[in-house]
Amino acid sequence: MEVDDVEGWVEATLGALTLDEKAGMCSGADFWTTKAVARMGMPALAVADGPHGLRKSTGDGLRGSAATCFPTASGLACSWDPELAEEVGAAIAREARAHGVGVVLGPGANIKRHPLCGRNFEYFSEDPLLSGQLAAALINGLQREGVGASLKHYAANNQEGWRNVADSLVDERALREIYLASFEHAVRGGDPATVMCSYNPLNGTYASEHEWLLTTVLRDEWGWDGVVVSDWGAVNDRVAGMRAGLELEMPASGGLNDARIVQAVRTGALATELLDRGVRRVLRLVARYHGGAAGAGGAVDAHHVLARRAAAASAVLLTNDGVLPLAPAGTIAVIGAFATEPRYQGAGSSQVTPTRLDTLLDALRAEVGGRATVTHAAGYEAANARERPDLVDEAARVAAAADVAVVLVGLPASFESEGFDRRHMRLPAQHDRLVEAVLAANANTVVVVVGGSACELPWAERPRALLLANLGGQAGGSGLADVLLGTVNPSGRLAETYPLHQSDHGADGWFPGRRQVQYRESIYVGYRWFDTVGLDVRFPFGHGLGYTTFAIDDITLTGGTDADAPGFAQQVRVTVSNTGTVEGTEVVQVYVRGPRAVVHRPDRELRGFARVHLTPGESRQVTITLDRRAFAYWCVATHAWEVEPGSYEVLVGASSRDIRARASVTLTSAHVAAAVAPGAGWVPSPAALTAEAFAAMLGRAIPAERPARPFDVNSTLSEVAAVWPGKKLLATVYAQAMKQYGVAPEPGGAGATSGGSSGSDGSDGSGGGSMVHHGVRELPLRGLVLLGRGKFTWRSLDRLLWLLNKWPARRSRA
Repeated sequence: MEVDDVEGWVEATLGALTLDEKAGMCSGADFWTTKAVARMGMPALAVADGPHGLRKSTGDGLRGSAATCFPTASGLACSWDPELAEEVGAAIAREARAHGVGVVLGPGANIKRHPLCGRNFEYFSEDPLLSGQLAAALINGLQREGVGASLKHYAANNQEGWRNVADSLVDERALREIYLASFEHAVRGGDPATVMCSYNPLNGTYASEHEWLLTTVLRDEWGWDGVVVSDWGAVNDRVAGMRAGLELEMPASGGLNDARIVQAVRTGALATELLDRGVRRVLRLVARYHGGAAGAGGAVDAHHVLARRAAAASAVLLTNDGVLPLAPAGTIAVIGAFATEPRYQGAGSSQVTPTRLDTLLDALRAEVGGRATVTHAAGYEAANARERPDLVDEAARVAAAADVAVVLVGLPASFESEGFDRRHMRLPAQHDRLVEAVLAANANTVVVVVGGSACELPWAERPRALLLANLGGQAGGSGLADVLLGTVNPSGRLAETYPLHQSDHGADGWFPGRRQVQYRESIYVGYRWFDTVGLDVRFPFGHGLGYTTFAIDDITLTGGTDADAPGFAQQVRVTVSNTGTVEGTEVVQVYVRGPRAVVHRPDRELRGFARVHLTPGESRQVTITLDRRAFAYWCVATHAWEVEPGSYEVLVGASSRDIRARASVTLTSAHVAAAVAPGAGWVPSPAALTAEAFAAMLGRAIPAERPARPFDVNSTLSEVAAVWPGKKLLATVYAQAMKQYGVAPEPGGAGATSGGSSGSDGSDGSGGGSMVHHGVRELPLRGLVLLGRGKFTWRSLDRLLWLLNKWPARRSRA
């Protein structure tokens, strides 16, 4: 179907649709497509998972058709390179079109509130500017190749555990300055075809029916007019969602929710105009992004080359005393099972079946040729965290016989995945023991860390070099070899803080939540917390080294000083010089420190950045423009971005704590200090995260968590297992899910009351088993209807609830 006049076609089609067909357009036909209308020649629109590669489902568990697997967002973010992110998005789009996919479900712009969120590998950063700009770039890459993006998961979805029902309690400033800001940058900079609402309630209202979130902010304020699509099974009340601005429910509910829309229109509970508004948006989406184009398979080789370049650009050199780059001579011992069985992506819906897979061991041997001997020892089992002293002993012997040892350690796939959160920030004990043993055997040791989020690294100061490889995608092995050997000068910078201890995080006492998640740390996320409170960290936000050195100096500020003037901006100019002996890239980071006379503010906030590539001895002037928003905070009294008059310090450096140049500017504005809500004078500290202070920031009392009984449509299968019929129901659904996804049951199975392993005992090699395990246990009862394809109706659920609430709770055994 080719449409030249999209708006004309939309109006003509809308006018010809019946009420039933209109309602049907607002939900899927199945798990991955929208409904077609054959009598009008209107095709279905196919969607598929992303965001670091196409996962077009083959119907076999979580497997998809072969596609290029790029570094995950957590790695790509460390490149601080929007142009690279756009290239990756364009490549994913070309493969999507070849498979007939019109919309790719990504990127994810959720903030890394806490390192233990199991899906952090799919998210870019703890900082909303960096996250939003990279998300916008990936969206632009996808959509310039004719494939729609689905920006997700909107909003305040910052944990995986209990994600279907956990109410995120977030104060207004934190929402605007942190959690919505990431999406705002992406929406304004990328204009995604769709935005995917999250599972969770936000301040008491499910995201899928949150009119303020979906319409007031997203459309009225940000000027966006695409399609809001639900996360799969996220709909709570379909009619309320339609009113709020949720156009497309996925997947299909077997027509059950379509019937509810029809009934609501007929009774006047849903205005016809609101239904038509949603249908128009869905029709535009279908007209613009349906179908695909064959023949893009020839780009697979080129995409692998891009994946290798992206993997190298994503690597972060954390420490180096000169051992890197490696000299291709003597004996290089490569230690770690990840060198032959790579951990290159996260688990869950973003799990890509790669077109090929490079390993570090093969890549190093190919690159050094006959100039060096490359030996190997496993050191641990790649798929789990079992204790294997024999493998550690073998690795120490191999390392002792080498000139240099390169040790790969990190998080097994069973530790981080969609569907559950990590239990702790530590590496497996086997990995820590391996590092200690190799360091004792060979002082000339390089350690490479693999994983999708920050980890505690108690031995970090002892290796001669420490390199973060992130999750590098299918070409991660060859990209890592390029960095180790100096073929590529590493330019990656941390997109999240690496703390000394998990407990140092401001959010740690309030993560994760179950029925309620209190964001007591407010705007103080990541480096905003650590730098304001003054806590030591292992590695600060923005940190990264290379094989050359840079100077940043000669700062000047030019521009207006009236922050209320139209077009207000400040230009920050610095001179960047390569003071080393090889060409390389510096990431110039601009932070702003504002006055804190009126409201509490972070000590510094990232407000701009630029990558600068220089040859040895070369200098270049770099200009970064700061607009009014760079100096503003969200005022809860005026519900607007306000600039506090006073002196602002602009800090330019190579990390949030490595400031090389600074200058000040005094700004004026009409903002009045009197227009400040309670809680404005709060001073962040671990002791200040009290319930009273949080309630003041919320502007209301902290609501009580809902009781487990009486059961309702949002009671989870694990909760209703407290009564005998619920226990049998959980066991039945659990068995069916394990069979459907082809994974082994977790220890304790459906009857376990502790929530299973959380993946941290290595019981499942891929993370998929743990994801399904937790997904079943934490599924709300309405999910039986939404995901049941019409086999289980709302009436059936009402009867089930009557039975469950009538039944007495099971007695615990003495």
